Amino acid sequence: MKKDNRNINFEFVVLMASLMSLVALSIDALLPALATIGTDLNSHSPNENQLLITMIFLGIGCGQLIFGPLSDSFGRKPLVYVGFSIFIVASIICVVTESFEIMILGRVLQGVGLASPRSLSLSMIRDNFSGNYMAKIVSIVVMFFILVPVVAPTLGQFLLHFYSWESIFYFNLIIGVIVMIWFGIRQPETLKKEKRIKFSSHLFIDGTRAFFKQKEAVAFTLVSGFITGSFMVYLSTSQQIFQVQYNMGAMFPYIFASLAITVGLATFLNSQLVERFGALKIAFVSCIGYTAVSILYVILFASGKNPSVYVLVAFFALQFFNVGFLFGNLRALAMEPLGHIAGIGAAINGFISTVMAVPIANYIGSFVKTSVLPLFIGFSIFGILSFLVFIVLRKIPPIEIPVIEDL
Repeated sequence: MKKDNRNINFEFVVLMASLMSLVALSIDALLPALATIGTDLNSHSPNENQLLITMIFLGIGCGQLIFGPLSDSFGRKPLVYVGFSIFIVASIICVVTESFEIMILGRVLQGVGLASPRSLSLSMIRDNFSGNYMAKIVSIVVMFFILVPVVAPTLGQFLLHFYSWESIFYFNLIIGVIVMIWFGIRQPETLKKEKRIKFSSHLFIDGTRAFFKQKEAVAFTLVSGFITGSFMVYLSTSQQIFQVQYNMGAMFPYIFASLAITVGLATFLNSQLVERFGALKIAFVSCIGYTAVSILYVILFASGKNPSVYVLVAFFALQFFNVGFLFGNLRALAMEPLGHIAGIGAAINGFISTVMAVPIANYIGSFVKTSVLPLFIGFSIFGILSFLVFIVLRKIPPIEIPVIEDL
């Protein structure tokens, strides 16, 4: 097993969080502007406007299949630059278009471009760390990453109020350029040439075969897809819930920020606890908590009538507190047996979980019109499915990790 480097480089952690944050900024800063963009581009359906959020995830999922395998052959840094270049082109498309359909295409392309810094940041972490200590590093990175959802909707609302929705895209580009310059100057390549996989037409096929030999990687990728999908429903419907159902548009950024803080608190606690209790145990307990909270809401409010906003926010906070423990640990558990193919492994993990999540989010989100109940029904269903995966996984014997020459 790879030896852990116990000296945490603070700049490395913040830089990896910044790379991941480009995705969060592109999603969360746009939330207050969904209705305005829809109106300007002749889309007047709140459910249709949800596509501006969910379709970027489709691009992220597909993009990872390109950048992950290539990064195992050519290194992490060059592929990060290529991805960001695609993001620039896609952002320009989103700003200049007058068609809602082209805007959706632009969002998909944004996701393709952002897939590179998002997934390769995880590969770079895996290049340097392993085991529960890797889960600790991922938790610390996610803790910094969560700062973006805390401020992004407020920032988006500010830009929308004083400028226009196009200014949100320009701001994202400026931040992205700053992060890329920082990354280029300060971050060395983490995948040494002697550890790279020779590029061939069989690279992806061999990597996929190696991935599916690791039952734990597959299992935790499925759980990640279930949790990400149900959480994505919240991202795509939160603006609709608080602005339309609760008529609290002015308060939406602050409510969103407060709930993001609960995720950040959980990831901080996870970074302190994971080496003591282990990623697997914490993820399992959090899965039970996630499922229990959602089922309790369904039982209490089965009539479909929305509770007071204070009760709803309390349930969301409990739910996302569990999510904070799940996100980092699930990715770390899935990546643990994939150190020999970290780029391809992160790509397939991200692709499967995201491609699972997008239809889950679109389907459940279509029912969130006058009530929040469908959202918690979705939480319950996929929480139960995640719990069952954990139960089944306990019956699977450990599998020896193949060396790269055996691929």
